[in-house]
Amino acid sequence: MNFNTILKIVRLGRLQFILGGFLFFCAGALLALLLNAQFNLEKLIMGYAALFAAHLSVSYSNDYFDFEVDQFQKPTRFSGGSGVLVTNPELREFSKNFALLLMGLSIFLAIITTILFQLPVSFFILILGGNLLGWYYSAPPLRLSYRGLSELATVLTGFIVPGIGYVILMGKLDLNFLIFAIPLMLYELLFIINVEIPDMEADSLGGKKTAVVVHGRQFGFIIGAIAAVMATLSFLFMPLINLNISSINWTIITIFSLIPLGLGVLSVRKKPVNRKSAIKLVNHNLLSLSIFIILVNTYFIYSI
Repeated sequence: MNFNTILKIVRLGRLQFILGGFLFFCAGALLALLLNAQFNLEKLIMGYAALFAAHLSVSYSNDYFDFEVDQFQKPTRFSGGSGVLVTNPELREFSKNFALLLMGLSIFLAIITTILFQLPVSFFILILGGNLLGWYYSAPPLRLSYRGLSELATVLTGFIVPGIGYVILMGKLDLNFLIFAIPLMLYELLFIINVEIPDMEADSLGGKKTAVVVHGRQFGFIIGAIAAVMATLSFLFMPLINLNISSINWTIITIFSLIPLGLGVLSVRKKPVNRKSAIKLVNHNLLSLSIFIILVNTYFIYSI
């Protein structure tokens, strides 16, 4: 295996999405620390290793199963697959097998971590559920993204990924996390809708039934903006709910949320129809979401 092949394999991993998952994982872990959970670096590393393997496997399996769809489009920064298999079809079988290997590694690490640190079974269930959701997102027989369930599947990751970070340190899933996860799931809706917007034509040709394929790009931007509005409202109502986190100023989090909200509303007002103009707005929306979660994590670290 030469160096160029290794680079192609790395590109298949879509590491920008891995970083996004890591930030959501950290949000859950930091929330646990704000609720006086005990910090344990070894436990955190082992738990994240199981999540990392699961998350990485999704990129390889999706590129494999979406091979036909991806031939209809050029990849963008955040959508359309990596494009590696389209130009290097000889790597298809490797991509599938590597995805399965990563899933097996993830489940194995989850079992070891659960036993070694006496974590609740909910940790293993979250890892297992994340693996199955990622695989069947595009794999038969479920093929969730081809049956109009891509948005629901992605919204669930807004619970699973930070939930793994939370349960590792807190040792349980409780009402505090369930409430905090609501805006995170809404942001995952904003995320997947914006990923689907540039792929509308190709997804339609490939038989996917995403919300954007069915209802159009403008509908997608509207749904993304509504999700951002609801997330901001969720943070506004947090002080009215007894989360037992006196060290968090929810007004600051609400101010941070105005970044994705403002760009989401701007996208609706722009009313982009063609793919080229839509991609610019999508990139801005997804970048704003990254900035938001980085700001939240930074503030949480400061508040501990």
